[in-house]
Amino acid sequence: MAPAGINKAGELDVAVDCLSSPCGARHHHKPIYIPTSKRDLVSRAMHYLQPLYTKTHNNGTPMHQKCAVIHWQPEAIYTLCYFMHCPQMEWENPNVEPSTVTLQTERPFMVLPPLMEWVRVAVVHTEHRRSFSVDSDDVRQAARLLLPGVDCEPRQLRTDDCVCASRRLDAASTEAKFLQDLGFRMLSCGRTDLVKQAVNLLGPDGINSMSEQGMTPLMYACVRGDEAMVQMLLDAGADINSEVPNSVHKHPSVFPETRQATPLTFAVLHGHVPVVQLLLDAKANVEGSLQDGMENYTETPLQLAAAAGNFELVSLLLERGADPMVGTMYRNGISTAPQGDMNSYSLAAAHGHRNVFRRLLSHTEKGKGDVLSLEEILAEGSELEGRSLSQVDLIRTGKAKLKALREAMYHSSEHGHVDITIDIRSLGVPWTLHTWLESLRTCFCQHRRPLIQGLLKEFSCIEEEEYTEELVTHGLPLMFQILRASKNEVISQQLAAIFTQCYGPYPIPKLAEIKRKQTSRLDPHFLNNKDMSDVTFLVEGKPFYAHKVLLFTASNRFKTLLANRPCGENTCIEISNVKYHIFQLVMQYLYYGGTETLHIRNTDIMELLSAAKFFQLEALQRHCEIICSKNINTETCVEIYNHTRFLEAPDLASYIEGYFLKNMVILIELEPFKQLLYDAPPDSPGGDILQELEKTLAVRIQSIHLSSS
Repeated sequence: MAPAGINKAGELDVAVDCLSSPCGARHHHKPIYIPTSKRDLVSRAMHYLQPLYTKTHNNGTPMHQKCAVIHWQPEAIYTLCYFMHCPQMEWENPNVEPSTVTLQTERPFMVLPPLMEWVRVAVVHTEHRRSFSVDSDDVRQAARLLLPGVDCEPRQLRTDDCVCASRRLDAASTEAKFLQDLGFRMLSCGRTDLVKQAVNLLGPDGINSMSEQGMTPLMYACVRGDEAMVQMLLDAGADINSEVPNSVHKHPSVFPETRQATPLTFAVLHGHVPVVQLLLDAKANVEGSLQDGMENYTETPLQLAAAAGNFELVSLLLERGADPMVGTMYRNGISTAPQGDMNSYSLAAAHGHRNVFRRLLSHTEKGKGDVLSLEEILAEGSELEGRSLSQVDLIRTGKAKLKALREAMYHSSEHGHVDITIDIRSLGVPWTLHTWLESLRTCFCQHRRPLIQGLLKEFSCIEEEEYTEELVTHGLPLMFQILRASKNEVISQQLAAIFTQCYGPYPIPKLAEIKRKQTSRLDPHFLNNKDMSDVTFLVEGKPFYAHKVLLFTASNRFKTLLANRPCGENTCIEISNVKYHIFQLVMQYLYYGGTETLHIRNTDIMELLSAAKFFQLEALQRHCEIICSKNINTETCVEIYNHTRFLEAPDLASYIEGYFLKNMVILIELEPFKQLLYDAPPDSPGGDILQELEKTLAVRIQSIHLSSS
């Protein structure tokens, strides 16, 4: 289309009768005139962009270059107005549940780029295709980059529509270029009767001439799916295995994604089954540009078909000998070391094409129908010695397939296609901790209870060597979240078994006695002796006689009680909330200087622990905690734990939490333990019991499985 004309009044003097929507559809309306203000804005933006077109030499000195004037087609301006002013569906508040979607007439600046950015990106697309005018497709390609989520399809491959203006060509080269462009246009029109005349215009390479995109006429015909033109070009001698070159010096407009692509690659990429059939019948290389013994840096036709989920093409390519084990190596820009190995299995699994994946699995290479099963490969002790060469080849092929299925299992779990992951697992492929966790996370988010139960049952198949940091940082929070959210008894029992397995068979770390000598000590016969006592405690209305010299250094609590008391007379202090015989045990501990002479009944241990905590006697408190730990069983553990949380004794609480985890399979069946897990109020002393269990189990896994690493 010719550039828009401007009349003397400065108005855009072209009516648009065929308008473009952002998705590429064509809508026919009555003639619409583009507002002058929009044309002025675009012209002004283009004016400010002109000084930015510079050419940088090797020495880094910018040199201004006279560039060809870029015109805007009316369709392009209208499409630009569409994207900048059309309503858009947006989330009203994504943080509120349930989220609501509203129709917004104006988009926020963070989403809507400025006009200058629209013009700049659209012009770059125009220059990439060596054109003098911006069309609506250039604006749509700009929208793909500037507006995430916009439903615009990528630009279709086609012949160049203009000679590169930046290259200084002499008259003969310019004439040859125009003739070549004319030949490509004649071939792209779809008329087979013009093939002979078009070939004469293409230049010395004839039917195999390449455009600036590095593509031959046969490749363009495969992109369009023109079966008749493909057959005509093949009859005319077109190279059926020609490749798009890697170099951009001779072909500056080569798309990076199409390098090393063949006509078969383009036909598969666009899903033209008849053209693929035609090329394969003409002996096209079923693996595209891949040669035997060479590393592959581009997708094969089978990989593309598997990624697209085209079952018909996958079946056709497999029947013609395509190898699903071929993977693609990716360069990282610095070295050619492989950054990944995505074969057809992985691509089908990553995109969730379950039927295609099963079709790939059902394929058996010719001559290898007796490949060993995965169970045989996984069996330990399989030696290659003493086997024939054919048996060794079968084992190696089976191991390569096992590796490919492991990669596919990883990609399917990573992308949330848990059904494919389960299919791969059913073949005998072992779990890794990562694939198991990602599959469990997906099932939990999708509320698929039967699959959750199946996955939890499979945890025992994961080797302990797989217990990595991921189990602590991601696995435990996920499993405890499932336990908190699911009140299903089967799932609770399975999680209890997993926690017990993770805790391990080793004994619970014991509480150690605190060996601390008292700075002051009196003869035991002074215990509760009125003679020479200088302080009296009233406990339950009964006096208990003691001595300040001993108590003042016993703990900070006694020091506070005795402070600011008259020194010249006997001091009387009332003690509440402590029974007399419990207070007597505390004093006996102080006067005897240890716990050896204490005779503590099981019914008094918790009260003595509380008193030791109150009077800040750490050694006596630890002695009581050790006695409590020895008295723990399935019937008393919950009651003792509740007292421990109330008294805020963290060491004893951690010990009991370890007891819970080690015996959780039994405890999960008991009603008191269920109430402790699910019915405890959030503001209860000690916090959330499930959160505390998670912390204790994390510390245990760190100490057993991760300390050495």
